[in-house]
Amino acid sequence: MARFNAQRSRRRTGPAGPAAAVLLTAAASVLFAAPAAHAEVVDVDYQCKTPIGNKGAVSPIDIKSTESGDGYKLVMSFQKGVSSSPVELGKGAMKPSALIKLGGAETGDVPVSGPPNDKAIPANTPIKISDLSGTYTPKKSGKVTFTASTLTIKALGTTTTCTPSNDPKPALSLDVKGTGGGPAAPGGELPQTGPADDAVALGTLGGTVLLAGVAGTLWLTRRRQQRV
Repeated sequence: MARFNAQRSRRRTGPAGPAAAVLLTAAASVLFAAPAAHAEVVDVDYQCKTPIGNKGAVSPIDIKSTESGDGYKLVMSFQKGVSSSPVELGKGAMKPSALIKLGGAETGDVPVSGPPNDKAIPANTPIKISDLSGTYTPKKSGKVTFTASTLTIKALGTTTTCTPSNDPKPALSLDVKGTGGGPAAPGGELPQTGPADDAVALGTLGGTVLLAGVAGTLWLTRRRQQRV
């Protein structure tokens, strides 16, 4: 009777094994499926050196990315103006550009730029920067961060340079795959890749031994025929 009850117990709990495995697999998938990109709006405190003196303003900035061929198109957006002009800037009089600083797996800067202002900007009014865009092509693989860096505004023959003073955190991070190829082995030889190559080598050796054995057998056969 105790044996019968044990068998019934195993039958009842048996299906829970596959179900539990499915749940564990799903949970593991959620845990290990880390996001390939992360973006957030970051407040950047720009300190600008203008032809008429120093000015400062804080603007929330976000950086977005979209895949484009082997790289990414980056778009840097300003939610507030960061400088102003003592005179009106007519349509097309102002041209903005900026640098996005790379961190993590890569270092350097990505230049981004935008179109001239599409309408006149009144005097002493915060200059709204249009969206700035550029292309980033990764050379190395890994997690790369993107942080707002120097902003440049050219207008009426003058240049205003604005530098972040609050050490802003990255507005975007990406898991990228570099376009650079792997290093070649010395002397032009193909690199060893492990057990597969060993198997090929052993197979070749085995073929050589087999051929040698066949040749020896033929030689012995001929010797015996000659003696007879």
